[in-house]
Amino acid sequence: TIVMVEQNFHFAAPLADRFYVMEHGQIVEQFNAAELPAKQDVLNTLLGV
Repeated sequence: TIVMVEQNFHFAAPLADRFYVMEHGQIVEQFNAAELPAKQDVLNTLLGV
């Protein structure tokens, strides 16, 4: 198991199996790599990507 903390989502996305989005120290979203395409709108809102 490796935990990577990265602000550059485009760099980290191809490397990860699971994703957690934190805001003010709280996990606000979690999903796995298979769910990534369906989460694009949420990620655009949360991360501005």
